[in-house]
Amino acid sequence: MSRPSSDQADPSAPLRPGDHSDAPQDSGVDGDRTITQPQLGIVGWLRWGWRQLTSMRTALVLLLLLAIAAIPGSIVPQRSADPNGVTQWRTDNPDLYPILDALQLFDVYTSVWFSAIYILLFVSLVGCVIPRTKHHWQALKSRPPRTPVRLSRLADHRTVGVALREDEDAEAAASAAVDEAQRQLRKSGYRVERYDSGPVASVSAERGYLRETGNLVFHGALVGVLISVGIGGGLTYTGQTVIVEGDTFVNSLGLGYTSFNPGRFVDTDQMPPYSLTLDKFDVTYGPFTGGPGHGMAGDFLAHLTVTEPGQEPRDGDVRVNHPYGIEGDRVYLMGNGYAPTITVRDAAGEVVFSEDVPFLPQDNNMTSIGVVKIADGMPKQLGFAGFFYPTAATLETGAIASAYGDLTNPLVTFRVYEGDLGIDDGTPRSVYTLDPTGMEQIAGGDSGVASLELEPGQTVDLPGGRGTVTFEDQRASGAEAAVKRYVSLSIHRDVGAPFVLVFAILATLGLLAGLFVPRRRLWVKATPVDGAIRLEYAGLARGEDPAIAQAVADISRGHLAALGRDEVEVPPEAERPRRPRPARAQAPDVN
Repeated sequence: MSRPSSDQADPSAPLRPGDHSDAPQDSGVDGDRTITQPQLGIVGWLRWGWRQLTSMRTALVLLLLLAIAAIPGSIVPQRSADPNGVTQWRTDNPDLYPILDALQLFDVYTSVWFSAIYILLFVSLVGCVIPRTKHHWQALKSRPPRTPVRLSRLADHRTVGVALREDEDAEAAASAAVDEAQRQLRKSGYRVERYDSGPVASVSAERGYLRETGNLVFHGALVGVLISVGIGGGLTYTGQTVIVEGDTFVNSLGLGYTSFNPGRFVDTDQMPPYSLTLDKFDVTYGPFTGGPGHGMAGDFLAHLTVTEPGQEPRDGDVRVNHPYGIEGDRVYLMGNGYAPTITVRDAAGEVVFSEDVPFLPQDNNMTSIGVVKIADGMPKQLGFAGFFYPTAATLETGAIASAYGDLTNPLVTFRVYEGDLGIDDGTPRSVYTLDPTGMEQIAGGDSGVASLELEPGQTVDLPGGRGTVTFEDQRASGAEAAVKRYVSLSIHRDVGAPFVLVFAILATLGLLAGLFVPRRRLWVKATPVDGAIRLEYAGLARGEDPAIAQAVADISRGHLAALGRDEVEVPPEAERPRRPRPARAQAPDVN
């Protein structure tokens, strides 16, 4: 049947459970006894939001979001690490670039949304760790819980009876038995507390607080890692430089770096003052046998002269995976190659270019490519795209290749372009690449003029009487080799790295403790009975602990062996009568 409305319902009729309300008669709007929910208010909503933010579930979600948010940083070039890549990406994708730039995808790790996730994760972890630490500290100071009255109700329980000796006091024997159990439990690393009640003696023991300590150390270490990465990253800088043999690098932003990525807190005017001079670069090559893997480089060693203000110059060596430390910086050997000295003269014989040109290796035999750009001194700008072969050899197809990485038959070849190099409009260009778009090829390729080929000490003419190109032989000036070598160095300062390492180790140790340290409680109770003592052993684990039954068996076995008493049958503990539960009132059926 249909339910009458509240206005039509008979007050004397019994209420159905769904209609019942404990509200006072005069509560609600106009005294209609309607249930009103409490209003949270601003403080209540703030408290609710704080609890949601500092929950472990939220911390895990934020950690997952942080990992997902870092993905675009590995897909799209970043301004801080690859500014030239961002410029090229803009050229290749002019329509998509404004959208990605507005979303800060080229500055992922400094973007607003990535920083928001990072800060929320930090706050969530701090808000989670502090209350748990306070609660854990209080638990460490508290006594182990009292011995349950009915140990037999626990799942892991064992009862053993032992005989009393002649004329032995039963209560004293029970107390002595619990004393022995207390000694063994304390020796096993348990916190123990005696709870005696009349003739019944018992000891309560617990251990495993290291598990919660490990969890707190783990989460605290994560906070430490976040702080170390955040602050240390702002004080960190990384720079790259290329040094040719005989040249000097000065640790100054405007002088020696080819690229430099500073943290937001780095003061580039206060960088450590020092200089590095590359005296010599040694490479050890395997024998040239012509077989597979022949001529492979085996060792690299850069001999440096390190100079600091107010100190005598000293020697320093840099190897692969063996950086050199100076003033808190770490100098890493990243690459090496050859730097032929190229001199270009105009038609009147005036030198318009004379530099050591680094050529970038392309294979294990050091076949290398390099670029020479002449912006001034010639009627038109010239660009040289060259190949360098340390050991030039002619293949069956007529092409030239390097057969060995060491200098045995050095040769450099150039294709020459004339026109606009594209460096006058302010657009950044790499010194290691040449874009010939819009330029006229005057030597090599389809120009009808053969490429320029030069050996050390040789000079060739540029087409059309434009001048000459010389491949300088360094041996003429007393050097050991005809061609200089260069090294690519990475100079890195990471203030937060030691702290990140310490916190990472702490996090690992805390995680291991949280995973493998069991939290358990054990009880031993001795009760005098007729001519014997009833010994009860019981254990209770917090969470999953498959070894709790074995722990109870071990303590009982060791305890009985230490007592050295004969086992006897004892009556089981009398069950305490259960109080009858009152019958639950049922709502009357009004249908």
